[in-house]
Amino acid sequence: MGWLLPFDNLLCMALGISFTVWFTSLLVFIIVPAILGVSFGIRKLYMNSLLKIFEWATLRMERGAKEKNQHLYKPYSNGIIAKEMSTLEQEIQELRSSSTTLSSEPEFEMADIMSFCRRGVESIVDDEVTKRFSAEELESWNLLTRSNYNFRHISLRLSVLWGLGLLIRYSFLLPLRITLAATGIGLLVVLTTIVGFLPSGRLRTYLSEKIHMMCYRICVRALTAIITYHNSENKPKNGGICVANHTTPIDVIILANDGCYSMVGQVHGGLIGVVQRAMVKSSPHIWFERSEVKDRHLVAKMLSNHVADKTNHPILIFPEGTCINNTSVMMFKKGSFEIGCTVYPVAIKYDPRFGDAFWNSGKFGMVSYLLRMMSSWAIVCSVWYLPPVNREEGEDAVQFANRVKAAIARQGGLVDLLW
Repeated sequence: MGWLLPFDNLLCMALGISFTVWFTSLLVFIIVPAILGVSFGIRKLYMNSLLKIFEWATLRMERGAKEKNQHLYKPYSNGIIAKEMSTLEQEIQELRSSSTTLSSEPEFEMADIMSFCRRGVESIVDDEVTKRFSAEELESWNLLTRSNYNFRHISLRLSVLWGLGLLIRYSFLLPLRITLAATGIGLLVVLTTIVGFLPSGRLRTYLSEKIHMMCYRICVRALTAIITYHNSENKPKNGGICVANHTTPIDVIILANDGCYSMVGQVHGGLIGVVQRAMVKSSPHIWFERSEVKDRHLVAKMLSNHVADKTNHPILIFPEGTCINNTSVMMFKKGSFEIGCTVYPVAIKYDPRFGDAFWNSGKFGMVSYLLRMMSSWAIVCSVWYLPPVNREEGEDAVQFANRVKAAIARQGGLVDLLW
C-alpha cells in the first residue's frame, strides 16, 4: 500500500493550496476592503452583467412561449389570489351555457349565487392588508425558479444557462457567503467582548464604532448587497431616533453599513442572544425582557433616557413592528413618536429582480430565510435619508407618526396604507 502515499501527499498538498488561495482571496478582496471601507466596483460590474443576462433570458422566454402558444406568467396579482379578469355577468353566462338541463335560459338559477360567493370570499381573503404579507411574482424572470412558477423548458440554451446559474449560486456563492457571514459575526462577538473590558471613554467608543462598521460591512458583502445611499447630509445624528420601513431583518445591516446605531429589541436566546450580549458590552443598546415589552411606559422611559445623552448613537426603530413585502408602508406604532426628540425618517426600497428580500416569517424560519438570501443573486436596494422632523405644536403622536410614514412612502415609491 506504499504506492498510495505519494497520491495522499499530492491530495493533501492540493487541498492545502486550495484553502490558502481561498482564504487569501477573501482577505485581500473582501475582508481588507471592508475594514478600510473601500470597494473595487466588482459588485456593480456583477450587477450590470446580471441585468444583461436577465434581459436576454426574458426575451428568449417570451419568444419561445409565443411560438408554443403558452402563458409565460401568471395573471398579475399583487396578492395571494390570481383573479380572473371577467365580470360577474360573463361568469354567470358561462355557468349557464355549460348547463344542458334547461332548453331556455331562466331569469334566475341557484348556481348564479356561486359567482357572488366566490367574489365575496376573494375580497375577504385577499384584502389590502393580507396581500402585503406575500411575495409577488416578478414581471420578468431572474433565472431563479422560485420567481416564476410557470417555468417550462423553452430552449436548450436557456435551460443550460439556468443550470449554470444554479451551479454558480450553490457551489460558489453560497459557500463564499456563509464563510463571510461566519467571519463577520465571529469578529463582532469576539472584538466587542474584548472592547467591553476597556473603561468607558473616547477610546472605547472609537474602537466600538470601528468594529461595528467593519463587521457590518463584511456581513453586507456576505449578501452581495449593492446599496445606493441618497442625501447623506440627512443621516441620523446622536440624540435622535431613526425610523424606517421594514421589509427584512437585514434592514439593520443595510443601515448600519453606513453609520452606527443603537439597536432596540427584545432579549433573545441562541446565537442572536450571544450577539446581543456581546454588542451591549461595548456600546449602549436597549434590550428588554418579554415582560417589559408590555410595559409601554417603561420602554418609553428607556428610550427617553438614551436620547437625552447626546453622546449616544441614534436609536434605530422600525415602527411597523413587522416585515412588509416591499410594496407599501403600514401603520406606525406611536411609541417612538412620543419621546419628544428629533426623528430622522429613512426609506428603504429593494430591487426584486436580483432576489426577494421580504421575510415571510409565517412561511420561513430565520435560517431557511437567510439561506434563500445567500443563494439569491444579490441584494440590491436604495436608501434615502429624509430631512429630520420634529413634532409640531398641537400635533399628537399618531398624527406625527402618520406624517412621517407618508413621507417615507412617498420617497420610496411605496403605497401608504392607513391600516
